[in-house]
Amino acid sequence: ILEKPVEDMNIITCHLGNGGSITAVKNGKSFKTSMGFTPLSGVMMGTRSGDIDPAILIYLQKQYGYTAQELDDILNKKSGMLGVSGISSDSRDIENAAEEGNERAILTQKIYADRIIETVAGYYGLMGGADAIVFAGGIGENAAHIRQMVCDGLEAIGVKLDPEKNNIRGKEMLLSPEDAKTKVWLIPTNEEVMLARDAYKDLLNA
Repeated sequence: ILEKPVEDMNIITCHLGNGGSITAVKNGKSFKTSMGFTPLSGVMMGTRSGDIDPAILIYLQKQYGYTAQELDDILNKKSGMLGVSGISSDSRDIENAAEEGNERAILTQKIYADRIIETVAGYYGLMGGADAIVFAGGIGENAAHIRQMVCDGLEAIGVKLDPEKNNIRGKEMLLSPEDAKTKVWLIPTNEEVMLARDAYKDLLNA
């Protein structure tokens, strides 16, 4: 899209949905990702906690006697947006509640955006800059308000949105002004195509 050799590009992809992962792509290859040993680590998600102080687990075990299985259930299924908001794991429900002035919903959106900002800015620094930041996934493609919150927090590294362009859902679009230092794109996820391509490569090499 940018008409530049992939091997000369640095990109930060923000795949944001009920799950969420942010990836730094350096010189065309994945360089760092927010997920770790499991998909639990990284940014806050629909029901997953994302990164937390590991001492929290010890505290919960001592204070409430939770088993390993109960802690696993709490971190993966009862935390994240659901845990903070007390409303839902669905960002659309949280957005509606935030618009009605629900304080926990507003807090959920702020924590979510802040964690994304921290990660993107960190990757930007590690790579020494980025040609583009890409939003994808259910939230990344459809939640204009979240995209705006994230990009507002990244102004210090030259990121900005065109509000009119950002008022869109699920369509490939350049969201930043033409003169922006770091381009911001919305590119819908197409996991089915990636699976098909990988399967095709395996068949060719069989």
